[in-house]
Amino acid sequence: MRIAIFGMGGVGGFFGGKLAQAGEEVYFIARGVHLEAIRRSGLVVHSVTGDFTIQPARAESDPAAIGPVDVVLVAVKAWQVQEAARAIRPLVGAQTIVIPLENGVEAAPQLAEVLGKEHVAGGFCRISSLIAAPGVIRHEGVEPIISFNWPDGHADPRLDALRAAYERVGVKVEMPADVLAALWIKFIFISSFSGVGAVTHAPSGVQLAVPETRQMLIDAIAEVSAVGRACGVNLPADIEQRTLAYVESIPPHTTASMQRDILEGRPSELEYQTGSIVRLGKLHGVPTPTHSFIYASLLPLEQRARGKLDFSV
Repeated sequence: MRIAIFGMGGVGGFFGGKLAQAGEEVYFIARGVHLEAIRRSGLVVHSVTGDFTIQPARAESDPAAIGPVDVVLVAVKAWQVQEAARAIRPLVGAQTIVIPLENGVEAAPQLAEVLGKEHVAGGFCRISSLIAAPGVIRHEGVEPIISFNWPDGHADPRLDALRAAYERVGVKVEMPADVLAALWIKFIFISSFSGVGAVTHAPSGVQLAVPETRQMLIDAIAEVSAVGRACGVNLPADIEQRTLAYVESIPPHTTASMQRDILEGRPSELEYQTGSIVRLGKLHGVPTPTHSFIYASLLPLEQRARGKLDFSV
């Protein structure tokens, strides 16, 4: 399969690297020093599941230099999806499937608006990974899992082939019949964990250990669950308990990418995680006091990172 990875951060680097390791024809779309390092020394992945290097690696800055592919994995930040949708048009042919791996629940509709819903499947992943240096990805924890399927769950040999490629290199794949519900199950976790972590500066173990912070996390989880149900998503009855148990299962030093971005002064996915919950809560009449507090607390830092405010911290 010809596969393009658009967005070469921790997610795109790991899951794209695994496809190349499986022997697929993978094109990495990167830029700047990251692109130069991949071209020079290959893509290096340090992982708790085993290190590997893809060398030589097919790396380009311009999607037009690649042309239509079978699959595009979109792994940019949530706030970059609309721009990415326009940029990946040269990669999309008549039979191309585009799979978003962003946090949040708005990426697929945004891609479909530009590329056509016939090309866009549902998708997401679970992993804790980041760019350690140009051309180097570090997978720090959380069992890597990638999930994808068409919204109506219909069978597709192209998705079956993608699953088989991942399974050849030991990556767990899920193809949920209700990919929207599965996406929201992940969203309940990541939005709550990211928001509480960002506002408290605390990793998972500390969030759980401090009673007041643990309660904040529990309240945040409950709010997203209520918003999801109000949006018509078919969530499991015990989703709140399952989400808390999942947080308890991850390494105690784990942090979320949104949390790291905010604390390091970079633009983040605040609008597409916490902001989405607040907006959807207002739309459906669901109170979201915990997420509203988190959003209001973090918004000045977000606006500072985007050059809209100037103040010292």
